[in-house]
Amino acid sequence: MRRRDLLRSTLGAGLGVALGSTLPMPRLARAQASRVLRFVPQADAAILDPMITTGLVNRNHGFLIWDTLYGVDEKFEVQPQMVAGHAVENDGKLWTMTLRDGLKFHDGEPVRGRDVVASLKRWASRDAFGNSLFNLVDEVSAPDDKTVRWRLKSPFPLLPLALGKVGAIVAFIMPERLAQTDSVTPVKELIGSGPFKFQADQHVPGARLVYTRFDGYVPRPEGTPSLLAGPKIAHFDRVEWQVIPDPATAAAALQQGEIDWWDQPIVDLLPKLKGNKALNVELLDPIGNVGVLRFNHTQPPFDNPAIRRAVLSAISQKEFMSAVAGEDSSLWRDKIGFFAPGGNMANDVGMDALTGPRDIAAAAKAIKDAGYKGEKVLLMAPGDFPVIGQMSEVAADLFRKLGFNLDYAAMDWGSMLRRMGNRETPDKGGYSAFCTYSAGVTQLNPSAHNFIRGSGDKATFGWAKSEKLEQLRDAWFAAPDAAAQARIGVEMQKQCFIDVPYVPLGVFYQPTAYKKSLTGMLKGLPLFWNVRGA
Repeated sequence: MRRRDLLRSTLGAGLGVALGSTLPMPRLARAQASRVLRFVPQADAAILDPMITTGLVNRNHGFLIWDTLYGVDEKFEVQPQMVAGHAVENDGKLWTMTLRDGLKFHDGEPVRGRDVVASLKRWASRDAFGNSLFNLVDEVSAPDDKTVRWRLKSPFPLLPLALGKVGAIVAFIMPERLAQTDSVTPVKELIGSGPFKFQADQHVPGARLVYTRFDGYVPRPEGTPSLLAGPKIAHFDRVEWQVIPDPATAAAALQQGEIDWWDQPIVDLLPKLKGNKALNVELLDPIGNVGVLRFNHTQPPFDNPAIRRAVLSAISQKEFMSAVAGEDSSLWRDKIGFFAPGGNMANDVGMDALTGPRDIAAAAKAIKDAGYKGEKVLLMAPGDFPVIGQMSEVAADLFRKLGFNLDYAAMDWGSMLRRMGNRETPDKGGYSAFCTYSAGVTQLNPSAHNFIRGSGDKATFGWAKSEKLEQLRDAWFAAPDAAAQARIGVEMQKQCFIDVPYVPLGVFYQPTAYKKSLTGMLKGLPLFWNVRGA
């Protein structure tokens, strides 16, 4: 039985009760005031420092607490956020940024230039875009409390975009004393610069995260709220994240008013939720999310590119995406290459490797011929993150058919995030592969596309190495126009089909569900400013 069919039968037996609700519901804490927003995230934000992981739930958590120097709007045009403005001189090699008035941290200290410098250096050591930027930096300094000055080796017109991007590993600004923490060590305090304060004393790991409105936050005085740009005005005094891994329980809680907003309802429950006149079911991100099968390039068998190519030749994107989003093809797309559709880098070069006839027997033979000797292949999977869990089940089934000696290691999402950084062999706590996804906006071009990096030890988890991909990425940054960038995109995709840093599994579009009494919901990702209650 397919996992989706098993899930549907299980839910079907319980949904008449859970959604029609004749049995008692688990008693979730009811808010006593209308200025409390109760939200169910996609999973627990188990790693609270968003610099340590590429998990999008951790990024969403980060945007509550910290602010950024710039922010992109819905058109992905970058706007000033913490900066009042900037000046560019010396043919684009000298940038002077001025912080706006009234910026404070949650401990009451003002945001100073030296806090910004320390924060950006820590961020750049973790982020692909930041790393590319800092390769061109001669010096970044704080001449005074209100000023940040960049001296560059060569012009970098994408500097504001790097500091205001929407993808994982965001350039959040934190106090200097915390930003000086080693970039692989989580900070000990969550002292933010944004509109909400994290309440550490009310945090229940795996169950609840609490944020309260920071009265000292001064929103940007002008502009229109749009994605990460414009004034960030908190209309709720308190935001509670209720971690509910079971989808039927989350759906019933939303139906009965126990929660206000469910980030990622599973596709089987969408018809019931859409039929509830008190709820909105809406797509916030029209670009969608890109499914990813990521290999550990440092350990056998996936240190062998021939074996990675053989796995890619057996992948059916349709099977992965229908497992995530059902048979309604309006909720997903297959035939996706190494760049997300919608940008000028997306192209069809080499796509026969993903779209041609699938031959499992031929792929299994290619894996043996490439030297696979039956070593254990450990596939990590989260038991409490339905979307990634569904992709993982499909991957596990495929790995077994391909003849791998599979160890399917199910764990909670927090444990999986922590294990991603382990480079040891599987018997020492490492892994061979995992499924995940990234926001499609991060894969429109190479700037924030972490999975296409070939920088080895400096690359994101999986540590792919490809000198050619790195050379092409550098060329993209130096390209004179969009046409030249598109040509580089063709060459990068060609190289990706040779190196296979990961396998793209397709694009899925994830609706969110919330009470109609909530207004001001922003597009793009779960954001908690501008939202109002009844």
